[in-house]
Amino acid sequence: MLEHGGRLRGAVAKYGIDQADWLDLSSGISPWSWPIPPIPAAAWARLPETEDGLEDAARAYYGAPDVLPVAGSQAAIQALPRLRQAGKVGVLSPCYAEHAEAWRSTGFLVREVLEHEVDRFIDVLDVLVVVNPNNPTGLSVPPARLLEWHARLAQRGGWLVVDEAFMDNTPGLSLAAETQRPGLIVLRSFGKFFGLAGVRLGFVLAESRFLKTLARQIGPWSVSGPARVLGQACLEDLDGHRVQRERTEFASRRLVALLTHFGWAPQGGCALFQWLVTARATELYEFCAQRGILLRIFLNDGPHNSSLRFGLPRDESDWTRLEQALCEFTQERA
Repeated sequence: MLEHGGRLRGAVAKYGIDQADWLDLSSGISPWSWPIPPIPAAAWARLPETEDGLEDAARAYYGAPDVLPVAGSQAAIQALPRLRQAGKVGVLSPCYAEHAEAWRSTGFLVREVLEHEVDRFIDVLDVLVVVNPNNPTGLSVPPARLLEWHARLAQRGGWLVVDEAFMDNTPGLSLAAETQRPGLIVLRSFGKFFGLAGVRLGFVLAESRFLKTLARQIGPWSVSGPARVLGQACLEDLDGHRVQRERTEFASRRLVALLTHFGWAPQGGCALFQWLVTARATELYEFCAQRGILLRIFLNDGPHNSSLRFGLPRDESDWTRLEQALCEFTQERA
């Protein structure tokens, strides 16, 4: 299993700090979770049925012609390689590591490429995977460039897979409205923006024929009845969307300012996290962890390629705690 953020119990065991005493900034999940609506008893008692309103709510929210609900976008990431014969896959990197792992473990030849290398390799690729905005860098590829890449792939029956897990704050950059194009597959995560990652809900946006094939691969009842009720309620809460966007964007700007104040200006980020590249990533990670603040660390080829991802603090006590840790690190390790 690959390592991810949110592994709080492991940190509890390693550092001997009670779970309730941690400030977990290791994931890119909104710290403001949506209120849970009443769940009818029938949602628990009956097998879930499609076209109960969830698909309509998702089509409206994402602006997509067709959608397929899945048990988190991770389910789609693992299922997609089973729908193609072996071939060559490019993954725009660094990014969410499960993409390359899913294709590689299914027998595909995977090349991890940088953005400026895509044009050099795309004509020999069968699939190109792009996380947009990227995780962990937070950087975005413009829609026009993505559609150019898609057109080159589609000429040969190839796919462009775009993981838009962190797109909710910037819907104008989404390719959701273009997903009737053959070979264009967009993945959307529900849990991050709505702060409900435990629901395990996501959506695949693509042409209807492809979604029917994917649905057969995934199998029936992949999304529980309660998750369908909850998902629909959240997707239809227009006022809640506005509030969530405003507070996450404000908190993200505040996080940039706080890190920059202590000499840790982020190199990238989005509304739900900030990304810091530093040779001192391990040192800062350990310093914070010993004080019950969990960050997400990424270690690549050497110490100068290491980085940290900071999620959003929820309230003033969280902000004060993070600020104090950064201040102490600056004073003690200058």
